[in-house]
Amino acid sequence: MSGLTGYWRLFYRVPCLLLHVIISLPLTMLSLSFPLRYVRFRQRPVGEYAQRWWSATTCRIFGLKRRVTGSLAPGPVLLAANHISWLDIQVLHGISPMGFVAKAEIGNWPLAGWIAGFGETIYHRRGSHDSASKAVEVMVQRLRAGRKVAIFAEGGILSGDGVKKFHARMFAGAIESEAPVQPVMLRYLRAGKLYPEITFLPRENFVDNFFRLLRQPSCTVEVCIGAPIAVQGKQRRELAAESQAEVSMAFARGLDGAARP
Repeated sequence: MSGLTGYWRLFYRVPCLLLHVIISLPLTMLSLSFPLRYVRFRQRPVGEYAQRWWSATTCRIFGLKRRVTGSLAPGPVLLAANHISWLDIQVLHGISPMGFVAKAEIGNWPLAGWIAGFGETIYHRRGSHDSASKAVEVMVQRLRAGRKVAIFAEGGILSGDGVKKFHARMFAGAIESEAPVQPVMLRYLRAGKLYPEITFLPRENFVDNFFRLLRQPSCTVEVCIGAPIAVQGKQRRELAAESQAEVSMAFARGLDGAARP
C-alpha cells in the first residue's frame, strides 16, 4: 500500500514541480536581472523575496515542513552546516538568499545543477588545492561585499547517523574577510524520529534519489541557527571544531534512544 501511495504522490507532485519550474523559475530569474534587481520592497530587493519563495515552494512540493529556531545575523556571515540531503540547499535558501560552496559535480546534475548555478553556487573540485584556493577567494569577495556564504563543513553527504567532522579549509574565507561564523544544524524527522531515508541510499544516483524523494511521505526539517562566532584571533581548525560542537549539540538535543530509528 505504501508503494501505491508513493506513486499517487508522484501523480500530483510532478505536475506541481513542472509548473514551478516552467512558470516560477523564469519569474524568479527575471526578478534578479537588470533592472528589477534594483527594485526594493520594505528595504529588501524583490529578488530576495522571489528566491526565498522559489526555494520554500520547492520544499513544500517535496513534502518538507520547515521548523526554524534562531535567526541569521545581519550582514556578511559564513554559515557552517551539516549536510544530509541535496534538499538542504533549498531549505536554507528558503530562509535567506546565500551562495553555497559545493562540489563541482553538482553543476552537472539535471535541474538541480542548473538551479544551483543561478543561485550563485561556488563550485570546487575535491582534492584540488587550486580549486579550493579559488573558492576561498570568491568567498572572501562575497563576504566583503556584505553577502552571506554557506558551507557544508563535513565535506559532503556522508553515510551514518549524526554530525561528522567539520573540515577546516573553507573557514579561511571567514578569517580573511573577518566575517563571523554561524553554525547551522539540519535534521529531518518523521513522527518525532530521525528520518535517515532523506539522504542518498547505497548505490543510489541523483535521479533515483530525486524521484524517490518525490514519492516520500511528508516530513519535518528542523533548522537550528546558532549564535555567531567571532573569528578574530582564531585559527581555521579552532573555528571548525567550535562550529562542529555547536551543531552536534543541537542535533542531539531532544533525541534519546527511543527517538532514533
